[in-house]
Amino acid sequence: MSDAFNTPTSVDPRLLEVLVCPVTRGPLTFDREAGELISVRAKLAFPIREGVPIMLPDEARKLD
Repeated sequence: MSDAFNTPTSVDPRLLEVLVCPVTRGPLTFDREAGELISVRAKLAFPIREGVPIMLPDEARKLD
């Protein structure tokens, strides 16, 4: 199974309104190309796997 199959092309805007960064409690933005939810303040990218946002800080990728 390829990553392209599992990477969502969009996220429901209502979901983005409800989800917040678990570290800062701040807003998240959707990076369509990477299939991640980005917390600018925490400098973390949370993966979306099979359509499910993984909101665990240990699973997040650190941003530079």
